[in-house]
Amino acid sequence: MDNSKIRVLVAKPGLDGHDRGAKIVARALRDAGMEVIYTGLRQTAEQIANAAVQEDVDAIGISILSGAHNTIIPRICELLHAEGMDDVLLVVGGIIPDEDIPGLKQAGVSEVFQPGASTQTIVDFIRNKVTSG
Repeated sequence: MDNSKIRVLVAKPGLDGHDRGAKIVARALRDAGMEVIYTGLRQTAEQIANAAVQEDVDAIGISILSGAHNTIIPRICELLHAEGMDDVLLVVGGIIPDEDIPGLKQAGVSEVFQPGASTQTIVDFIRNKVTSG
């Protein structure tokens, strides 16, 4: 990785209308020197993958509270793979039961941040994973 800013797409898929957490994480990433692209609410998996391709991001942060993570997240992973974006870091935050985490990681998620995770932990994880390549 060169000295350019880490580019992170923050997205809210599905019908979930609560984006306060996503905005807090987006601000923390920006304050840490990363370039953040926020897609807004109610994005489809296709819209998220297309935005990731168009913006040429290093990482994607998905915030999901709706309970549809076992459907939406694997679909995003599938679309990213089809676009050759297997090197893009994918992290997920929100209400994710412990028993669902292994399946999400098997689908291609690098880390799941549950309620209570600090923004500094998220920043450090993304920075370390993206810069270490």
